[in-house]
Parts: sequence; C-alpha cells; structure tokens
Amino acid sequence: MAALRKIVGSLPRTGLSYSSLLPPALLISRRGIASKLFVGGLSFSTNETALTEAFSQYGQVVEAKIVMNKVSDKSKGFGFVTFASVDEAHNALTEMNGKALNGRVIFVDYAKPKTDFSEAVPIARGPPEPQPDT
Repeated sequence: MAALRKIVGSLPRTGLSYSSLLPPALLISRRGIASKLFVGGLSFSTNETALTEAFSQYGQVVEAKIVMNKVSDKSKGFGFVTFASVDEAHNALTEMNGKALNGRVIFVDYAKPKTDFSEAVPIARGPPEPQPDT
C-alpha cells in the first residue's frame, strides 16, 4: 500500500484519491468489520437479492449474504450485509433495526469478528486412555 500511496502522490492532481484506486475488497478489509452488519430474524423465504434491495436504499451494498444450512441448503434465518462505508452501515442499522422485512421483524447490529476456534480445548470424549509404561 505504501507503493500505491507513493504513486498517487506523484500523480498530477486529477481529483483521484488514494482510496478510489484500491479494489473494493481491499477497502472492505481495511475498513474492518464496522461496515458489515448482522441481520437476524429473517424470513426463511428471504433471498440475497431481496436483502440487497431492502438495504440498498441506505447506501451502496457491496455484499449481502444469507447463511445457509449445509445439509438442507435452507436459510438459517440470518445473514450479513456489507456496505461501502461506515456511515452507510450506521444509517442502515438505525433505520432497519426493528422493521418488517418479508413479514418478519428483523434486528440489525454490527457484525462481530469471527473467533478462532482452532486454539480451543477439544471436547472430552470419555475417560483418558491409559498411557503405556515406558
């Protein structure tokens, strides 16, 4: 990113900003979780297109994702909406929280970062196996 900043700094003033030259996916990771919203209480018939349309009136929706059950391939009733800016996400949160969408009242909150379960203590599966004497 430092190299890109240097290139942009050497460009003649064309109105382009540093962030306008970055790909959207990089901007999302740079902005962090603040522009990603958790949406709960969704109707099982709500699809990603309907979710995008409902939230796009509050800003540019970069991604709308409904979490699906891996076995039955049906909605789990919640999803995530990622906005292009933190302000748009905040606007959508305040306006959509508690509103009805496809016949169900939804609740909206900022998405929490994923926790890493790889370091977790494994679940015990019975008594410990005896160790051979050496």
